[in-house]
Amino acid sequence: MDAPETQKLRAICLDLPEASEKLAWGDPTFRVRDKIFAMEKRGDGRVSVWCKAPPGSQEVLVSADPERFFVPPYVGHKGWVGMRLDEDPNWSEVAEIVRRSYRLIAPKRLASRVD
Repeated sequence: MDAPETQKLRAICLDLPEASEKLAWGDPTFRVRDKIFAMEKRGDGRVSVWCKAPPGSQEVLVSADPERFFVPPYVGHKGWVGMRLDEDPNWSEVAEIVRRSYRLIAPKRLASRVD
């Protein structure tokens, strides 16, 4: 049985058009047409989600709330942002960050279907 954080994140991600889940590197990744838009990560001892962010957003989020947001390894240099899920996250905010990442990754036709 998956952790509650995984279940909530999965529900948010799989609600998006043509989204799918695939296990990679031991963690669930969420994809649209096989391109990752969100990854749940647990390897560093904290539960988090990593998402693509628009230019400048990573710096703003991390500097505004470094307890909750961080620059993830491997993809941080490409502008992705990590958000902790293990300390009572605001799930509306998680959903917005995931949807924004989806819109950046998905083909325009699919991205336009997400508010």
